[in-house]
Amino acid sequence: MKLQSDHLYIRPFEMSDAEHLHHLLLRNRDFFGQYDPIRLESYYSLEAQTKQIADAIKSFENDNGYTFGVFLNSDHTLIGRVSLSAVSRGPFQNAYLGYYLDQQVNGKGYMTEAIKLILQYCFEEISLHRIQAGVMPKNTASIRVLEKSGFRREGLAERYLQINGQWEDHLLYAITKEEIDV
Repeated sequence: MKLQSDHLYIRPFEMSDAEHLHHLLLRNRDFFGQYDPIRLESYYSLEAQTKQIADAIKSFENDNGYTFGVFLNSDHTLIGRVSLSAVSRGPFQNAYLGYYLDQQVNGKGYMTEAIKLILQYCFEEISLHRIQAGVMPKNTASIRVLEKSGFRREGLAERYLQINGQWEDHLLYAITKEEIDV
């Protein structure tokens, strides 16, 4: 399965992507670190990324998580990741959106394109009703991506996640199927 836009495509990770994912994380370690929990050194190993992909494949099969690589159409370079976690069925039909993009290609609208693709997938293919995301108030680029993708701000969660060793507030954003024309 592959979902495509003008500049990029997203598809579920495959085991053959592990080395590319490993290099992406190493190249962006400091950049991602300002928005991530403190990671053990082993997280940055090829073995850990191989296991993450294997776990993502299982989650995809079990309908409790969906993780996609973000690739450029021009040369098929892996430039990021977009994922849906904690998929809840029943009356909620909700998932949490997470994403990151190679610092080298930030500011070009790629993540907005990728999120629009995953929203189409959420609402048309796997019948979710609501997608939500949390973002640190200082992460203005990510806030801009969510707002350009149609997410609405719902509020502030104080001391929401421990990021880089500190309890950080997060702005909460969401979008429902009724709010988007997919």
